[in-house]
Amino acid sequence: MTGVFGLLAATWAYLLANSDRFLELFREHLMLVFVSEAMAVAVAIPLGILATRNDRVKRVVETVGNVAQTVPTLAIIALMFPLLGLGFLPALVGLFVYALLPVLTNTIVGLENVDGGTVEAARGMGMSDWTILRKIRLPLALPVIFAGIRTSTVLNVGTAYLAFFIGGGGLGVWVIGGIQLFNTPQLIAGAVSGALLAVTLDGLLALAERRLGGEAGTGHAATS
Repeated sequence: MTGVFGLLAATWAYLLANSDRFLELFREHLMLVFVSEAMAVAVAIPLGILATRNDRVKRVVETVGNVAQTVPTLAIIALMFPLLGLGFLPALVGLFVYALLPVLTNTIVGLENVDGGTVEAARGMGMSDWTILRKIRLPLALPVIFAGIRTSTVLNVGTAYLAFFIGGGGLGVWVIGGIQLFNTPQLIAGAVSGALLAVTLDGLLALAERRLGGEAGTGHAATS
């Protein structure tokens, strides 16, 4: 136990002594996760909607997404190097590509699993396809879509450590640097910070999911 407490004390001391550097790396990590995830959501949800309305698009989208997901994470990051060079941008693009599939898959599954009777009832009331999508299908699919966003975000927090290998910054600088230099306090400071970030973001997204789900349920009840 003494060794554990000593290591925790050394890690805390390292953080205090290098707080400016920590804040810089933490900010870079947040930017990598937030921007790539926002890009993934902005692309994956419209693609998922389109895929549910066109079987050919669905086959292409799912095939490309599955192929991209089978490529190792580090390979995707590394592939950005010959295309975009080193730095923040190639790391961001690599994370974006890897974040797409969970959101895309859940969007398709969520929309396709909406009760057909509910959709037909709405169509019988004279609603257009767009209105049904906006007021019925998307609200009912929201929990499944949000589950994909949560999964994608948590995965992205971990994947963002690999940005170190192409000069993208982030907490990977401390984690991988700590391994290379046998600097355990630096390694733990970077790893624990990322784990806490993943747990915090997952909790915040779960809270947002519950609130939006409640509002969507109220709106759907009012429409019905």
